Amino acid sequence: MDPVIVVGAGPVGLTLALSLAAQGVPSVLLDEGPGKDEPRPARTVVLREDTAALVERLGVRPPGIPALRWTGWRSMRRRQVVREVPLGDDGDEGDGGEHDGGGLPAPVHLAQHVLTRGLRAAVAAQPLVRMVPLSRIDTLEQDPGGVTVHTKGADATWWRGSYLVGCDGARSTVRKLLEIRFPGRTAVERHAVAALRAELPWPGQAVLHRQPPWRSGGDEVSARPLPGGVWRLDWLLPPRGDLVTPDALVARTRETLAGWCGETPPYELLDTGVYTLHHRLALRWRVGRAFLAGDAAHLMGALGTQGVDEGLRDAENLAWKLALAWHHGASEVLLDSYQAERRAAVAGRLRAADQSLPILRGGGGLRSLVSGGARGHDALLADGHLGCGPLGAPPSYTHSPLAPQHAQAHSPVGTPSGAPVADVRVTAPDGTTVRLRDRLGLGRLLVVLVAPGTGVWDRRHWMTAGVMPRLADAVRALPVPGEILVAESYPGAVAHTVLLVRPDGHLVTSFAGVRPAELFAAADVTRGGPEGARGDGEGSARTSARSSRTATIN
Repeated sequence: MDPVIVVGAGPVGLTLALSLAAQGVPSVLLDEGPGKDEPRPARTVVLREDTAALVERLGVRPPGIPALRWTGWRSMRRRQVVREVPLGDDGDEGDGGEHDGGGLPAPVHLAQHVLTRGLRAAVAAQPLVRMVPLSRIDTLEQDPGGVTVHTKGADATWWRGSYLVGCDGARSTVRKLLEIRFPGRTAVERHAVAALRAELPWPGQAVLHRQPPWRSGGDEVSARPLPGGVWRLDWLLPPRGDLVTPDALVARTRETLAGWCGETPPYELLDTGVYTLHHRLALRWRVGRAFLAGDAAHLMGALGTQGVDEGLRDAENLAWKLALAWHHGASEVLLDSYQAERRAAVAGRLRAADQSLPILRGGGGLRSLVSGGARGHDALLADGHLGCGPLGAPPSYTHSPLAPQHAQAHSPVGTPSGAPVADVRVTAPDGTTVRLRDRLGLGRLLVVLVAPGTGVWDRRHWMTAGVMPRLADAVRALPVPGEILVAESYPGAVAHTVLLVRPDGHLVTSFAGVRPAELFAAADVTRGGPEGARGDGEGSARTSARSSRTATIN
């Protein structure tokens, strides 16, 4: 079968190619650029716990990518600390203000070019990924058996693929060739940004300061730590305002540092920029065998939401579905589910931001709409930055077309069906103890038995103990590959609960005991039914219309 064509070698395209390779699917990665990225310390990404774990599973680990996990979150208003939240295991309550309970996972913060460099190194070591630089596509054709594209340039040629995914950014050529509209809002927020090396009073903490008392502070300024004593500073600007000159940005930097430190400390200015943030959402994410992901499908970034983070979730969601289609064939239901799940999740994120912006930026209706005044304001802002609430929490695919109907044998656990599973310790088939998250992304459904006391089992014989033989038979009979794991405990689960988990880590359902028939039925729904099952027509119905002609950009 032909490889998958991935267009665009940014973080999302690289992650998708590596995720496909981890599941045994070859890909051709067409990179419009020369294969190198200009270092821009002021252009950074924040990865949530789940997406940071995805990158690590793909073989990108420190020191390959220097990254920093925040130890805390501090909110200030004028001269007061409004809220302070310790993060991860290293949370520190600091020196005043109101303290919340800990327990929130610490986001990972790193420069985007550093992430891209680490992913490129992993791709270079992966024989199933072929990277082709200086390859800009100008023609896209589809037929029932695959996709053909033409790349222009000195080495103009045609490429044949089983599927194609456009990860080629906000000005996506793939999206234009597929004639997909990209509506939304322009200039939702505008920020002046500086990356600098300095010592600030809150090492390791991210700081959001609203209405700072100095003249050039504006309505909001944030400081987010990076490795090596580097900080990214963001100043919120009017959406449409005067140009920010280099001299004005230096003056703003010096006054901000003096406001925080009492006087301007020694600092080294590494990079600056002005970024305008837009909110856009492609109307369709699938046309036949072609898909969109990342900035080609959505633009976001206001109120701390993270476009790259969401793009990596796109890649993880789509990879296991394309892998299943590549190896075993797939129903239209499964392929359509990518758009149904991911577009709905991003649309919810954008909707929450659009509803919050008038409250947070308008000022007039704040007291009537948000209880607690400044505290309510801060809670909304913190959601996007910390990965909480509708602005930042990992998505739940409760209403997915892959969600099985409620069964009498269903036994609820602490994770709702459709939500990401808890990262508990599990025993793998070879008897080793690993994290549940380590077994994701390998193209298999995970069947997790909750069995207290397994820590004392004889590893040589544990697959033949208790209910394991019956469960093993049930897993072998599944319509798609599955893997048995055993956990000593799981939040909210009783002994002998069986969890069915998708390859991207979302819970399908959970049963009381070993239920072979119910387990098979749930797995069948999760794969979208047998090959040939029809979806809602969102992607497949348009294939024949596009296969009869060629889309070309001159």
